[in-house]
Amino acid sequence: MIWVTQILQGVLLGGYYALLACGLSFMFGVMRIINLAHGDLAVLGACLVFVIADQTDISPFVALIAVLPAMALVGWAMQRGMLERSLRAGMLVPLLTTFGIAVVVENALFEQFGADTRSLAPYIGSLAFDSWTITDDFYVGYLALLIFAVAVLLLGGLHLFLGRTALGRAIRATAEDPDTAELVGINSRAIYAAAAAIAVASAGLAGTFLAMRETFDPYAGPLQLIFAFEAVVIGGIGSLWGTLLGGIVLGVAQNIGAQFNPRGFLIAGHVMFFVVLAGRLLISGLAARGGIRSILGQRA
Repeated sequence: MIWVTQILQGVLLGGYYALLACGLSFMFGVMRIINLAHGDLAVLGACLVFVIADQTDISPFVALIAVLPAMALVGWAMQRGMLERSLRAGMLVPLLTTFGIAVVVENALFEQFGADTRSLAPYIGSLAFDSWTITDDFYVGYLALLIFAVAVLLLGGLHLFLGRTALGRAIRATAEDPDTAELVGINSRAIYAAAAAIAVASAGLAGTFLAMRETFDPYAGPLQLIFAFEAVVIGGIGSLWGTLLGGIVLGVAQNIGAQFNPRGFLIAGHVMFFVVLAGRLLISGLAARGGIRSILGQRA
């Protein structure tokens, strides 16, 4: 029964990783940018919610009504002010740009909040620790289940948004070929800005749940970026439902690893990431070699 419990807890943890990775996967899928500031933007969202909840004594869920549009505006400004220009200089410059944004966000948060850890758990009452007890060894936390449900709703909502709305179809067309999209009247600059706004807003949402489930500090972003990146690679870069699968695989691997050694929580996740990455590289290498051989055979 303990293994069933650990697998279930890993699945629920994977919901948080999928929620965290959603914006990273979405931005790469549309703009082909790996946003190295993603984790720090999540922490920024957590800090904004914390300030509102602490100063006004309102629920963090109510504070999200103000924070999510603010985070979307940050994403829009980041795209129009920096990423749009850096994209013209090749793929490496946007990567360096997001790294610079990450450094600025981390140090700005440190300057404002210091190195003390904070948490939103005191502001959500018993939701932070209550759970359904199925048996003595089998339980499901309310907050963990809520995070998983939000992740599924967000990913499912984005999937429907991309397939059923005019803006969503424009985003898909721009992601496929921005030059061709421009020829049929789609403003790729506006589409990229909208995609960045969605990605950063989702990062702020994930950061809020991070603050609810554990403590955080201004330098918590890089570790969250690693988790998000691993979930995206495991599930398939640019795939929304693959992101959910990748998060679940990562969460289950970490929980099972922790059963063998306390340090195995992180190590098992990293090992799973490297195994999947190596497998993908091997498959792509074999496919490329087979394609070269077929071309040579045709020429012969």
